[in-house]
Amino acid sequence: MIGATHIDPVWLWPWQEGYQEARATFRSALDRMDEYPDFVFTCDQVVLLSWVEESDPEMFERIRERVREGRWVNAGGWWVEPDCNMPMGESFVRHGLYGQRFLESRFGRRATVGMNVDPFGHNVMLPQILRGHGLDTYMFLRPGPHESDFRDTLFWWEAPDGSRVLAYRIPFEYCSPPGPVDHQTEKSLQAMGSDLDSAMVLFGVGNHGGGPTKANIDSIHRFDRMGSFGRMRIASPREYFDDLLARGDDFLGTLPVRSDDLQHHASGCYSAHSGIKAWQKRAQFAVLSAERWAAVAERLGGRPYPRAGLENAWKQVLFNQFHDTLPGSAIETAYDDARDQLGEATAIAKRIIVRAHNEIARRVNIPFDDATQPVLVFNPHPWPVTQTVPFQFGAQRGGVHVVDADGSPVPAQETQSVATTNDQSRGAIAFRAEVPAFGYRLYRLAPGRVPTSAPDVVRSDTVLENEHLRVEVDPGTGWVSSLLDKATGMDLVAGTGAEPHTVICEDPTDTWGHRVVSYAWPGSPMETVSMRVRERGALRGVLRVERRWGSSTMIEEFVLEAGATTLRVDVELDWREQAHVMKVRVPVALDAPRARYEIPMGSMERPVDGAEEPVQGWVDLSGEHEGKPAGLTVVLTNKNGVDVSPATTPDGVPSIGITATRSPVYSWHDPRTLDPEGIYRYQDQGVQQFGYALAPHAGRWQDVGATRRAAELGRPVRAMAESFHQGDLPPEMSFADDGAGRVMVTAVKGAEDEPAGGLSDVVVRAVEIAGEDGEATIEVPFAGVSITRRFTPHQIRTFRISASGDVTDVDLLEGPVPSDEEPGEETTVEHAEAEIHATGEDEA
Repeated sequence: MIGATHIDPVWLWPWQEGYQEARATFRSALDRMDEYPDFVFTCDQVVLLSWVEESDPEMFERIRERVREGRWVNAGGWWVEPDCNMPMGESFVRHGLYGQRFLESRFGRRATVGMNVDPFGHNVMLPQILRGHGLDTYMFLRPGPHESDFRDTLFWWEAPDGSRVLAYRIPFEYCSPPGPVDHQTEKSLQAMGSDLDSAMVLFGVGNHGGGPTKANIDSIHRFDRMGSFGRMRIASPREYFDDLLARGDDFLGTLPVRSDDLQHHASGCYSAHSGIKAWQKRAQFAVLSAERWAAVAERLGGRPYPRAGLENAWKQVLFNQFHDTLPGSAIETAYDDARDQLGEATAIAKRIIVRAHNEIARRVNIPFDDATQPVLVFNPHPWPVTQTVPFQFGAQRGGVHVVDADGSPVPAQETQSVATTNDQSRGAIAFRAEVPAFGYRLYRLAPGRVPTSAPDVVRSDTVLENEHLRVEVDPGTGWVSSLLDKATGMDLVAGTGAEPHTVICEDPTDTWGHRVVSYAWPGSPMETVSMRVRERGALRGVLRVERRWGSSTMIEEFVLEAGATTLRVDVELDWREQAHVMKVRVPVALDAPRARYEIPMGSMERPVDGAEEPVQGWVDLSGEHEGKPAGLTVVLTNKNGVDVSPATTPDGVPSIGITATRSPVYSWHDPRTLDPEGIYRYQDQGVQQFGYALAPHAGRWQDVGATRRAAELGRPVRAMAESFHQGDLPPEMSFADDGAGRVMVTAVKGAEDEPAGGLSDVVVRAVEIAGEDGEATIEVPFAGVSITRRFTPHQIRTFRISASGDVTDVDLLEGPVPSDEEPGEETTVEHAEAEIHATGEDEA
């Protein structure tokens, strides 16, 4: 019998109410310990402990005493119980990093049991992440047997890299009524697997807190004496799991193994409340970039690593990944708080980034040239990036063109200024920046308009074309009627014009989308009301399509850049419909299609069956086109709900459907019915922005590099104006480079431990993203090392680099792990005169 409480810090109430409830519930749990010597209380969600520590230090000390006794048990080890599908992979790492560090620093011990009782599904990379946090077991509730394809209560859950945790699906509920526990126990025993002779039954009032009651505990004692359900003992999850593990291989070897997601529950949450999805994505990218640049700034200039600021920012991000916030199922006012908190995280990150960039910029040698304006472009990604950079300028009535540090011309074209004034010296330009991996490059704005020698990307009012792609947009439908990949000669869109691009229909489902399997429903398309060329030039072409349905409008701008192998689509949706859903569909002319979705720190294949699925940054559909291997990857930003649907007619084609918006009533939970005369507030009213890109390929999804493309789409390079000055840094540099191959660096940061003196250790984390085995090299010149390691498919590895250049393999908590290096692996420490490796032409 597990005495616990589930506290939703935000749900049908604001976080301020959850803050108080944590204190009230914990006081009740402590009082029960005073009254019942055998009572053990299990607590998860570390944020609740942090709130009590800051608001009631005396109570927190009582908790510490009970932890020392072993009667207050901290499980879970994560900052909150987050949604387990939509956060980025690094966010899951940070839940354990900040949660376990808090537990260790306050109580001298970490959690060992993973506990996420209420989230609406669990991605399959979690077993590897849990093991990296020191958690060998996992208990959860959803999905249950009525909504999933597995019936087991106890099983091994295995990640794609082979990592396993012993998982326990709570048979009935994670909280109970305040009275006797007989109903809770009966239902649990009825629902558990028949092959088990023991069970964990959770008791205690929950959701809005409360915890175990006297009536709960008295009834356990009474039913235990009576033998009503066998023996009943109040214990901790650790005791239960240890009892099972002690049975050895004869028992453990018979347990089923699941190597898949734990899905599905509340599929509507992948798309509910577009705002929180966009704010979260922006904040996560911003904080990840900030810690990278802060680590460089410390090594380059000695500025102390801003741990406190970054921790504050991360905790705002993590808190708003709670499983009723990020999924969109909380009350409307909760999102006012979420917007403010995630805005705080983003603002902290931006200040750190700007400060670091300026500290680097002031050291770049920029010779005086009064005819030009220096511009530094910074790339936050640990691989080289080529992007079109928009830049606003002033004091140039005759316009500008762009050159690099050597004076060579750079592809550019004039664009519309954001300043609508009579100041004729204000203007805007877009230019092609090729920036080294996690580094910067110097450009200059020179007087005089951009020369027009290269061919225009816009071939006609309906056709965009470069050396790789030819794109034709139908003026009637406003959708792509041809997407010719010149490398393969294949056009995966031709002939799909009968399939609608936008589909809108009524959505009678509740906020969560309870019992929804698919939103791939028939409906009506938006009406195309205009199409025109927005931009034309040798650098890029932009076709602007405007659509309308009811009171709503949508603008899609199709952007093809010179040299690009993808077609980007920037979307602005002004949604005014209530209780409706809209899909943006991409029909693809493929036979025998297979679908692959990006998940946090990995990817997985799922059926082509129209089911609504969670996705990180891309979904791929591969198969055959006219007998040849082919595929199309759709790269996304700010959207997490996607279906891949089979052809619905004999002459139809499969399609990828992005759930652009749903507009249910806030926090409407079926089976509650809506009053026809009631007054309700509906989600997603107003303007939102998102984007996607179409990347055709010859059949191997790995060749697209979609995970990197999604990161670039979500976090573009940053350009800043600079002045002239002498410096010791060259016009371009790289600080870290993962080689842009099958192993991708996901984090570069300062270690969480404060240095005893001198510089912080640097932590670098990377993950294998192609599902292939092999060796990879990560260059970290700003820390003076080159790291070569073998990565197995989907493996996450973390390295800690000391100030002297020693490299240690560490776990996700940044502590040492036993070395499992194989022959041939090596770490090279480059003791160069300058620790930073320059990539300018002089160095080459």
